[in-house]
Amino acid sequence: MPADFEELDYQQTRLGELVLRRRRVRSLDNLEVHEVILGDAFLMSSLFTAVEEALAELGLAAVGAPGGLEVVVGGLGLGYTARAALGDERVESLLVVETLAEVIGWHERGLVPLGPALTADPRCRFVHGDFFAMAADPDEGFDPGRPGRRFDAVLLDIDHTPSKLLDASHRPLYSPAGLAALAAHLKPGGVFAMWSDDPPEDAFLADLGQVFAGTESRVVTFDNPLLGGTSASTVYICKTP
Repeated sequence: MPADFEELDYQQTRLGELVLRRRRVRSLDNLEVHEVILGDAFLMSSLFTAVEEALAELGLAAVGAPGGLEVVVGGLGLGYTARAALGDERVESLLVVETLAEVIGWHERGLVPLGPALTADPRCRFVHGDFFAMAADPDEGFDPGRPGRRFDAVLLDIDHTPSKLLDASHRPLYSPAGLAALAAHLKPGGVFAMWSDDPPEDAFLADLGQVFAGTESRVVTFDNPLLGGTSASTVYICKTP
């Protein structure tokens, strides 16, 4: 029988200690769960993926184009947002921007469950880079091979909330100027969607409203078998004119 707890990878990164671990949850019929720890923060778990998937589903549902969608996902993690995006048959191309090469390596080495499927999908490409610096660059953008390329959707799942950040360098994105710079990488009618672990924030919605033609927040609830009952997060969905 597999061990109840196994550390699959440990790396020192520019954002702190990065740990990938696998454990069995005996109270859930020995369910195998993958977890990511960054520094002192519990970053993500394969036990809770509903909001990551809803980010892609809700964001892409707001795109009106019938096909040939070009999409960016900011943050690879365990890959659930990327997989959900690829589940939309309209998606022709998906770039997944990840700042930690170690996380990309987990997928390429098959250390995480979704890695083999994502690396084998010809529509999907991992880009090692700083999403926030790319968003702020008006000339280069998100695709190193095609400077200035514009996209139908950008789906962001990196920081915990617009104010609880993994790194202070991310802060400018969440201002009207930073959001306007990101919006410039979208096609007309393109969608920016992002995840937040907090309830909708009126101040952030106001900032989004300064940049985008249409903005809404959707609260996504999901079962929490560890605590009992349900938990909730927010998906912001914004559309360019």
